[in-house]
Amino acid sequence: VGMRGILRLQLACFWTLLIWSDVSFQYPQTTDRCQNTASVFAQLHPTEMRAVRTFLLSQKHLNLSTAKSQTLKKNYIFLIQLQMPKKHHVLSFLRGTGCVPKRNAKVVIFFGAEPAPNVTEFTVGPLPRPTYYHTVPLGENRPIKYASRPITTLEYTLLLEKLVEVTKPATLLLKESNGFWWTNCSDHCLTFTDAAPRGQRSGDRKTWFILQRAVEGFFIHPIGFEILLNHESLNPQDWLVEKVWFHGEYFDSVDQLVWSYNLGKVNISPLPEYQSQGLYSSYTPREHFQSRTEIPGPKLYQPQGQRYTVQGNAVHYSGWSFAFRSQVTTGLQLFNVQFNDEPIAYEISVQEAIAFYSGHSPAGMQTKYIDTAWGMGSMNYELAKGIDCPEIATYRDVHHFVDTDQPIRYKNALCIFEYPTGVPLRRHFDNNFKGSFNFYGGLEGHVLVIRSTSTVYNYDYLWDFIFYQNGVIEVKVHTTGYIHSTFFTPDGVNYGTK
Repeated sequence: VGMRGILRLQLACFWTLLIWSDVSFQYPQTTDRCQNTASVFAQLHPTEMRAVRTFLLSQKHLNLSTAKSQTLKKNYIFLIQLQMPKKHHVLSFLRGTGCVPKRNAKVVIFFGAEPAPNVTEFTVGPLPRPTYYHTVPLGENRPIKYASRPITTLEYTLLLEKLVEVTKPATLLLKESNGFWWTNCSDHCLTFTDAAPRGQRSGDRKTWFILQRAVEGFFIHPIGFEILLNHESLNPQDWLVEKVWFHGEYFDSVDQLVWSYNLGKVNISPLPEYQSQGLYSSYTPREHFQSRTEIPGPKLYQPQGQRYTVQGNAVHYSGWSFAFRSQVTTGLQLFNVQFNDEPIAYEISVQEAIAFYSGHSPAGMQTKYIDTAWGMGSMNYELAKGIDCPEIATYRDVHHFVDTDQPIRYKNALCIFEYPTGVPLRRHFDNNFKGSFNFYGGLEGHVLVIRSTSTVYNYDYLWDFIFYQNGVIEVKVHTTGYIHSTFFTPDGVNYGTK
């Protein structure tokens, strides 16, 4: 049996386009005015994030701990980001008929030390020196169940420790079946991928874990061993294995699997021995490219410099103007989009990305990733110049506060650049049908792109917002990275591709 992934993937991305409620509004478009109005949409500065955290920690009745505190039974700040003002307040400000809206932060706190653990959202302000906070009411008065909270770095650490513990009796089985294990494993260690959703009913926190060889591109190196772990309790000592899947068979526990294996009742086909050279999942090229790689490919250049301006979070280009920011959950957002001083959209942004999988293994059957739950917007890491974006692009840093005690800086996480499309914006050859022509007219096609990425574990999204010189906006997503795979079994051929 080869170790190949079998899954079908359906990817859905959801966008928001909020239209201006009063498109007749116009104001003089000076660069200073644009920059000043764009600041109402700007993401929180690190000093604002620190001020919010310091203020909340001073509220003794909240009983807050630090994120690095090594217990799940704690109250701590999970997320801090901008709380957008109400739209009508912002529009009044943009029209010049209202004051600058108060700048507030949205804060998510995990209350794990309470008798009834819960997740609560707060509004904290005004920034930059907060003096108040209040809870954000939820729709239909339904509290967020604590089991529905995202997995934190600490919980992942504890889950790894638990997986190492529960698989220790199966060390010999792991060595003989795939050559990788966990205890004293040196360079033949295992790792894992967790499936979601974490259960079948509201309130469940039961996760299927796929064991994999810890090599480059481990996402496509499953070993055919999956474990269902119940980790609802805030005490890791209470976490339990509820089911085990090994090479197409189900077992009630790891001990039952080992017992059956020792009696020769488990049919396995040992995986090929690991070879570090020529690893199929590596990004190291294994063959020569057909094109001549010693000769550089075409590059962008700007003969007389940039034709767009970026001031703070405000952008101007060929009649276009807009503000931008990056949100922890969803990523890049554009606001106050105008063309030739005419309001086009109040907001253009990604709202969600969902990946539906199927497969023969239990993790494959279960997997339906809703990527905002993984902090899709906070996974926009540094862009590689010349690959992710042209070298001549304008790069901007992003700061996020999520599952941490201090703001985290993501260097060069956004890029902005202009490039030729290679297709005329418009053209016409006017033939006189006498072997010549009356005239030819054409306009070069150029666009402005603002780009970010989201590396949500195994796969990468590249988000492009594209502005054409004729007033057209295009929003595009490119998907790359690694597929989420499961172990190949003969019964799996109906569920995907080898």
